Amino acid sequence: MVYKKISSYTGALIAANVIAFVFVFVLMGIFSDSAVISYVALMPSVILSGSNLWTFVSSMFMHAGLGHLFVNMVSLMFIGSFVEKLIGKKRFLGLYFAGGLFAGIFFVLVALVSGTDMNVYAVGASGAIFALGGLLAVLTPRLPVLVFFVIPMPMWAAMGVLMFGLWALSLGLGLPIGNTAHFGGLIIGVGYGFYLKRKYPRKTRLIRRYFAR
Repeated sequence: MVYKKISSYTGALIAANVIAFVFVFVLMGIFSDSAVISYVALMPSVILSGSNLWTFVSSMFMHAGLGHLFVNMVSLMFIGSFVEKLIGKKRFLGLYFAGGLFAGIFFVLVALVSGTDMNVYAVGASGAIFALGGLLAVLTPRLPVLVFFVIPMPMWAAMGVLMFGLWALSLGLGLPIGNTAHFGGLIIGVGYGFYLKRKYPRKTRLIRRYFAR
């Protein structure tokens, strides 16, 4: 069972995130925290200066702490494994990275346009995970899920509550949550969901009906 989990793309991504977290933690014990973070986290001012472009990818595998890593990996385990089975391994992996990359690009563009958060770092797999959730909100809108692992609601509503609930929480409590990155990932997932609906109307209709039970 363990081998089967790791042999899936979802399992491989979870393993990569955990390994990257441990690796960065070890590096912080050798070098200064700020030096390590500046090389792996996404920062709009640095990107717009033409430097550290690799952080669009490296930031997807970096997390701000053990709690951040745990929440994202549990979410990826449930959502990712379902999406991987639903649309296939290659489409799943493509959507994951497309969502994560666009989440970073959107984060930088919003910072540029608004002129704020230019020196704020963005890290985490949540942009990619929101892309997976956005896809499910389109393909399986009535799929029953538990928001925050407690509140039952259909998938389409769950993604809205998560998106705007976290946004309100961050504004109200001043928490450093990458809302614009989440929104960027969500856009990619929703867009890809509608693309699949147009390309495979019969298959997606059957999927929508089956997971409405």
